[in-house]
This record gives sequence, structure tokens and C-alpha cells, in this order.
Amino acid sequence: MCTWVRLRAESLLAGPLCVCNVADVKPTRMHSFVAVAASLAAIALPFAAAGTAVAADTCPTAAPAGGTPEWTLTGATGSVAVTGSTETAAPRVDVSTPFSVTSTQVHTLQAGSGPVVPATAKVSVCYMGVNGRDGSVFDSSYKRGAPVDFPLDSVIPGFQKAIAGQTVGSTVAVAMTSADGYPDGQPSAGIRQGDTLIFAIKILGSSG
Repeated sequence: MCTWVRLRAESLLAGPLCVCNVADVKPTRMHSFVAVAASLAAIALPFAAAGTAVAADTCPTAAPAGGTPEWTLTGATGSVAVTGSTETAAPRVDVSTPFSVTSTQVHTLQAGSGPVVPATAKVSVCYMGVNGRDGSVFDSSYKRGAPVDFPLDSVIPGFQKAIAGQTVGSTVAVAMTSADGYPDGQPSAGIRQGDTLIFAIKILGSSG
């Protein structure tokens, strides 16, 4: 597996079949995650160029409020409830573990008003990744307070499926199979073979 930039990990270990609120975990270690085959010099992308959507330069770090989830999904095992981020608060993902799906599911939480994102675009996003097996948050740009920029055709398939075809400004959730995530696992992030992953994503900008 190729890696792009080392990012901060967070984890919340939960026992099987318990409901985990993974919004308030604390950073514990470093690991490689979403984007692949790019250098640190590629982080700054020209999102303000003609024909592109301008990206924000921060991700909200405040804890999310309660309320009715924007998406609930019952899996082959367990379930998940997702509320997308707002201008001031990070997303909320509650998992009844172990959660798994047999096919990748994408849901638009809030549609944006920007242009449609092509499958080959370079994008800027805020995101939080949660492991369905144990409810742990294994990576979160919301915790770091800064978005991540990368070519959409160079990431794991489930992440591309979640973003391509959406509009800039949208908040999106995806529950992806292991095949669309890390089929061989990602030990440094606590991801095992067969783990279903859930992402809450905010699409900030797109170019190309």
C-alpha cells in the first residue's frame, strides 16, 4: 500500500455489541492513512484557480451536539448512525458494534451547492474515519483542525465512491466493505482484514 502523508490517529476501543460515541476521543498515535502516492509538497493545491471551487482552510473541532441522526444504517451485523459536520462542529458517528456491510453504502447527508466532483478531481476534504468492528476513530482531520488535499483517483476505492459525483459543499457518509477500504488491513491504524469502515466527509473544494 502506498502512503502520502502521516496523519494523527485516534482510537476508542469498545466491546462487542455496545454503542460507542466516537466523537470525543483523544489522539494517541501516528499512522498513515487516506491519500496515496503523493508528496508533502503536493498538499497545497490551486483550489482558487479558474473553473474550480475554493476550499476552506480549516475543519471544525468542536464536539457535535446531540439530535436526530441524518443517516442510520443497519448492517449485516450492528448498525451506525451519522450526523454530518456543521460550520462549527465536527461530525458524530455512533456505532453499535460489531458493524459490517456486505456492499458499500453511500449517503448524502447535506447536498452542497457547488460543482459536481469528477472521479479524477483533486479534492480538499474534512473527514473522520471509524472502524465498524470496534467503534474506534482511526483518523480525523477534524481533530487536527485542517483539511486534507489529494487526487481522488489515488485513494482507496470506497473513499472515491463516496466523493465522486457529489457536489462541492456536500457532507457525505459512507460505510465501505473491506474490499473498498483495506483488504489486507492497516495494522498501524488498528484496521484488520475484513473490517468495515465508516467515514463522515465534508467536501470543501475540487479542481481538475
